[in-house]
Amino acid sequence: MKEVTFLLGLLFSTTFCGANQVSEAQQAFIKKYEDQKRIIAPEQARLNSEPEPDLSEGFVSLYNGKDLSNWKARGGYCIFEARIDRIVGTCVEGSPSTYLSTLRDDYSDFIFTAELKWVIDGNSGIMFRAQHEPRQPYDRVFGPQCEMEGFAPILKRQRGWSGGIYGQGYAAWIYPLWLEAHSDVRQALKRDVWNRITIKAVKGTVKTWVNGLPAAHWVDDQFLKGFFGLQVHSGKQGEIHFRNIKVKEINNLPKVHMAYGIKIDEVDSEAPSYGLD
Repeated sequence: MKEVTFLLGLLFSTTFCGANQVSEAQQAFIKKYEDQKRIIAPEQARLNSEPEPDLSEGFVSLYNGKDLSNWKARGGYCIFEARIDRIVGTCVEGSPSTYLSTLRDDYSDFIFTAELKWVIDGNSGIMFRAQHEPRQPYDRVFGPQCEMEGFAPILKRQRGWSGGIYGQGYAAWIYPLWLEAHSDVRQALKRDVWNRITIKAVKGTVKTWVNGLPAAHWVDDQFLKGFFGLQVHSGKQGEIHFRNIKVKEINNLPKVHMAYGIKIDEVDSEAPSYGLD
């Protein structure tokens, strides 16, 4: 019995160590990001093995289907438009990265989900528990971001880090998806169709999924509440569509919230829902 237990332990340890190794195809990025001080060492990275949460009940839409009255653009002058079932973000050359941010800034423990489609390739992401600092000419936005990088090539190859965690404005890369354990999710993003990102944040633990596949598992208590933000990254081009932008809070927040001294009611929970194409 002891021999069986030992062998099982050895097998688990070997499998785990292999999963925490940087994939051969990702070796080129080690040198590129070695100076980013908050990046998690491969052997210390926690692995997300949890199934994607149930997204069918208890969610409210963050987009009312008609205008951007519950949102504010921060950080730059890229363009965001309301188009019935979606929000469209368009890169404006010369603009800094821009974040369409919820006016509510006290989201803490939640499951967030949204679908993105790239009409013109460009980098994007979802800010969560984000903060901002008033500056001129544009507010500084900082905090954790779930990367949704699209299909623009990096180092002449696709990196595949959508679902990873980036410390926007304070840390650079924190949780890249370069491990053997991330091999499947690096291939999860698909061209020309809607792609689903899901983020679960409970206290200091954050987990992410891309099209249902587990991605990041990050533990940190620096940012425990804040706003959501839809990113259009700076660059020469990019048109990203966002829809089914929903959140399920898993704490006991009041039904009415404050932003800029004004009461903001809960957003419409009856907004239409659209499945993946």
